[in-house]
Amino acid sequence: MPHLIVRQIEEKVVRKLKPQAIEHGVSMEEEHRRILRESLLGKAARRASFKAALLAMPNVGKDADFKRGPQLDRLVEP
Repeated sequence: MPHLIVRQIEEKVVRKLKPQAIEHGVSMEEEHRRILRESLLGKAARRASFKAALLAMPNVGKDADFKRGPQLDRLVEP
């Protein structure tokens, strides 16, 4: 993956980036990538996190409904 180095960033930009990254639970570098991605490709390019995808799943059924039954032995070739 290509690298991008950004130099001579205003101090006030860095001061705003840091709390924003903390709020989103990511590094400043990742927050920078997200801002670039969103501004150039649009919000649709932003993929939901795995955690967000899990939290979006509906709470249906009971744990017992999803219990695995007996497993059948099968031959696994090396």
